[in-house]
Amino acid sequence: MRIVIAGGHGQIALRLERLLSAGGHEVAGLIRKPEQADELRKAGAEPVVLDLESAAVEEVAAVLEGADAAVFAAGAGPGSGVDRKDTVDRGAAVLLADAAERAGVRRYVVVSSMGADPEHEGDEIFDAYLRAKGEADAHVRAKRGLNWTILRPGMLTNDAGTGLVRLEASTGRGPIPRDDVAAVLAELLDTPATAGLTLELIAGSVPVTVAVKDVAGN
Repeated sequence: MRIVIAGGHGQIALRLERLLSAGGHEVAGLIRKPEQADELRKAGAEPVVLDLESAAVEEVAAVLEGADAAVFAAGAGPGSGVDRKDTVDRGAAVLLADAAERAGVRRYVVVSSMGADPEHEGDEIFDAYLRAKGEADAHVRAKRGLNWTILRPGMLTNDAGTGLVRLEASTGRGPIPRDDVAAVLAELLDTPATAGLTLELIAGSVPVTVAVKDVAGN
């Protein structure tokens, strides 16, 4: 498959690019900064410089043309303010979904956040983040032209992945290594029967492949 990943230089995205390229897939990563390109090439991905905060939907659709799947793994980051929560965590996700639909790329996987909710209350930056992610998820769910899956990980860590997870519609809060998030994303991309599911993910006791097959069969 040809898979395009938004936020291609992110910590989860780089892990996913390595996994997908090692599995024989053709991977492209969207990045804002040209100096990030070499790191993507080392991960086995083709770097594509495209700023989702300023691009038009036609530009993004052109990049997605011919792809089999798109993954939204971008984020404004922990140092960003409320404005960029809106332009990246909401706006860029909406833009990529609209562009995927326009380009005929049906498979669309989103890295969201546990607790994402457009009606989330609160005045802190993290509250704005959860609202932005919730609004983006709601937009994606309304897309009839997309076979979407929304993944909501718990607290992300840089611990080494164990390959053992808990993946359900509702898991409760808990940590999850970024390694294991990437592994689950790769498995979701290979499992079309997970389309239409919003899933929470934390560390657990079930092997990734089994966990994904279990939710696909429910």
